[in-house]
Amino acid sequence: MSTGPSEAGKVFAARLRQELSAGEDGSQAVPDSRAAYREAACLLTRFDPMLLRLPGEDHATGGAVLELLDDCTTMGMGMKARAVWTLKADARDRALRSLAGPQAARRALECNLDQFEDQPGPERICLAYLSGSPHQPAEENASELADTLQAVLWLSRVPGMTGLPDIGELQHTLERARLLQPLERLVQQPFQGRGRELDELRDYIGTPSDSATPVPPLVIHGPGGMGKSTLLAKFLLDSIHERERSFPFAYIDFERPTLSIHEPVTLIAEAARQLGIQYPAHRDELEALAYECQQTARGQREGQDRVTQLHELATTRTVLGRSSSQEFQLQATERDTDLIRRTADLLIRVVEAAGQKNPPFVLVIDSFEEAQYRGSPVMGRLWRMCVTFQSVYPGLRVVVSGRAPVDHPARTVTPQDIELHELDREAAISLLTACGVTDREMAGMWADRVGGHPLSLKLAARAVTLAGGEAESMGDLISSMPARRRQFTRRIDRMLIQGILYDRILNHIANQEVRRLAHPGLVLRIITPEIIKDVLAEPCGLPVETLDDAQLLFDELSRLDLVEPAGPGAVRHRGDVRAIMLRLPGSDRTDVMRTIERRAVQYYAAHEGLEARAEEIYHRLRLEENPRSVEERWLPGVERFLVGAQQDMTPRSAGLLTAKLGGGASDHVLEGADQEDWERIAAREVEDLLAQGFPEAALVRLGERRPWTPCSPLHSLLAETLSRLGRGAQARGTVSQAVSATAGAGCAERQLELLLLSARLAEEAGDVESAGGDLRAAEDIAVGLGQDLEAMGALLARARLAAGADVPDLEADSRLSEGLRRLPDAVLADQPALVRAVASQIYPQDPKALEHALDVVGLPGDDEALQTLGAAMRRAAARQPRLLGALMDILGDAADPAEPHAGTGPTSTTEILRLARDRGTLDTLTRRLLALPDASGEIVAGVAAAMRVGATGLPPPSSTDRTAEGNNASEGNGPPRPGRS
Repeated sequence: MSTGPSEAGKVFAARLRQELSAGEDGSQAVPDSRAAYREAACLLTRFDPMLLRLPGEDHATGGAVLELLDDCTTMGMGMKARAVWTLKADARDRALRSLAGPQAARRALECNLDQFEDQPGPERICLAYLSGSPHQPAEENASELADTLQAVLWLSRVPGMTGLPDIGELQHTLERARLLQPLERLVQQPFQGRGRELDELRDYIGTPSDSATPVPPLVIHGPGGMGKSTLLAKFLLDSIHERERSFPFAYIDFERPTLSIHEPVTLIAEAARQLGIQYPAHRDELEALAYECQQTARGQREGQDRVTQLHELATTRTVLGRSSSQEFQLQATERDTDLIRRTADLLIRVVEAAGQKNPPFVLVIDSFEEAQYRGSPVMGRLWRMCVTFQSVYPGLRVVVSGRAPVDHPARTVTPQDIELHELDREAAISLLTACGVTDREMAGMWADRVGGHPLSLKLAARAVTLAGGEAESMGDLISSMPARRRQFTRRIDRMLIQGILYDRILNHIANQEVRRLAHPGLVLRIITPEIIKDVLAEPCGLPVETLDDAQLLFDELSRLDLVEPAGPGAVRHRGDVRAIMLRLPGSDRTDVMRTIERRAVQYYAAHEGLEARAEEIYHRLRLEENPRSVEERWLPGVERFLVGAQQDMTPRSAGLLTAKLGGGASDHVLEGADQEDWERIAAREVEDLLAQGFPEAALVRLGERRPWTPCSPLHSLLAETLSRLGRGAQARGTVSQAVSATAGAGCAERQLELLLLSARLAEEAGDVESAGGDLRAAEDIAVGLGQDLEAMGALLARARLAAGADVPDLEADSRLSEGLRRLPDAVLADQPALVRAVASQIYPQDPKALEHALDVVGLPGDDEALQTLGAAMRRAAARQPRLLGALMDILGDAADPAEPHAGTGPTSTTEILRLARDRGTLDTLTRRLLALPDASGEIVAGVAAAMRVGATGLPPPSSTDRTAEGNNASEGNGPPRPGRS
């Protein structure tokens, strides 16, 4: 078999590669032929080397294959199944600078028009500038602006090139376009109606500002598919384009992966970043604030992880966890408040400098549903952030797209709301017309029959388009729609209509076998050739015996516009389509779909891995199996594959998913959930309320759906809530009754938690003897269960109890030390918070305990721990000046181990410790600190105090510890910027 010319050229070039590149470096001239091909390619984003021509050549010779082999990288395959290349950055730069001038650049492009004439890109824009026809990109077209910026950057290096726009201004225009791109994407679909809602939004934004009377947020809500996000995008874009009504804004979409709805401080960071684009003169300040917010988010993530770890064991949850949760929420809220106040102060200066007089600042929060449930800590923190911002900047206007307003104890005002209803008739006709229904009379008939739900109208337009608009066919289809009835049946009618329309769309699939797969396949969240063969084909009546047969069907299915990619070799039905069809009542395919789901359970049960187990659980719940039996199939880690699956379930099945995944549940789901699942959902809500300091609201929640099961987590939470309300005696009585009930119900782990709580309540009441007895009983239960870490936690509680007595419990400390060394590091590593708490308790008797904890779990990385350690270092230096040099060496290595320079980089101890954390060297630095000859004990006590951060239930520190912990947030007059002495 002969070798084609491109392959032969590559082989030949490879053999000569070493000779061609021998002795060459970036400063030496290249051969003329190579330089010529570089110049021919330097204004091309990508090119086929076999087709690249030099100016003056009548046809390509393929010489670029040999000449440019070392100057290029490949960018995939071109139209003729040949690799396309692109010049490396250094080769392109040298070629651009070596061009004889604009005319030479123009000739190079014109002789290679066939490489780019059928596609947009920088090449066409370069040619326009070189031909004397400056390109004017649309300001809102981010893609075109990006191409223009690339073209201008290239042409700016061509000698003698003039008439180019300012690169800085073009960069800013591009950034602004990218800022608006998510909004522009939302309004690409036809937008009709909603005039009243747009007016309401404008009125809300224009509400007079008064710092004494805060303006409540505005919540936009309505059924799925009603166009909430599109309405927001239309409003913002209209306001931005009408310059006289423009205002600073931030659009926060929590579906973006860079934002976390559980980290409200990331909202501040994103708002600051967007404001920096709108006000480039203050961009540096705003981006610095955004960076600080991101650093704070990282520290808060560490703190939240610590709280989560404390809640994993009964011992740490009861003794340390709940108090730590409240402390974390308080500190996070205080930090959020500080950052939001500084953002508001900076915005005042920014708009004044821009010549704007008290404009509103519009903060739009989209995809907020996940945080909208009673007791949500996210909602609590966001309420406080909004109140704080508005107290400094009264013009703040918050618009939220999500569920209907949800009550929350932190709420100080009642939100306004806009509920989106169906479009009116005229708007519905206009939408149908915009979507391709050209006959306005027919559009009116459709509007009358299907109503004003935007998704129904778009499906109707699609069905009309596929049918070619034939009157007879359309008449039959319209008459098959159910008549619209009263409001209470409107939702069922809407689903029926959408289902009929979707069926009609499916009927236009040309391949009959694919058509038979399409509707029943909706019940599957993912479709692959293997699943077609083993799960789908037989119930759909298709003889698919081999994987090759299944692959052919899969390829056809993948081309439908009703499906979308779901990873390599997999597709799924579009989410809006599944949402319609899975909720459609009385489908004639129900039996087939249930058969498919049963086969899916068998298929996934035979496969290994978390994703397969998640799909098995999904289909078991869809089949309405008993939640308790389904729970037995649960594996840690399947959660991430089941997020959002509750919407496909009956309330009972959704109750289990909500109980396992977290978050809130609608009243409809709560009413249908099993008692055990309801109790777990309610328990999480009560935990959240207590963490935020709302015991009264927690008690109201605890008054529902009683009696509880004997092993319910709500028994201990009721006692905790009563204790927080100052009803200690009642709390102890509640615990006592619950302990007796659990003893007879066989739930030893819940009994363990209740005994620990009983001990803590007894200690608070001054009954140390009863507390000690409860702790010993708890330890015995943990040992009997074989749970070494729970036993260690109970023993820690005993040591903590003894620390406040006249005679310390040396035996408890000794056993803790022995346990810390006896248990395998892999076991200890699963509970960092417990290991740190134990080490900080026993280090006076076991000096090596802190080093062991560092080796196994490391130092906490949140800011409070770093501030605690930094304060101890400064005090050690102040009390023992001879340590200053060694401390500065350690900090200098952490700040910049390669080349420290005075006056650059971090300038405070805590900033340097934060940098060490980010570089992964914090534990190494801490080990060096422990090795210093510190006679004062400040440093070792500071390390112990940093380990103890967040564990608010630990014993009072010794006198040395108290010194280490004092004023830990103050930088003071510590050592200067570290450098080598």
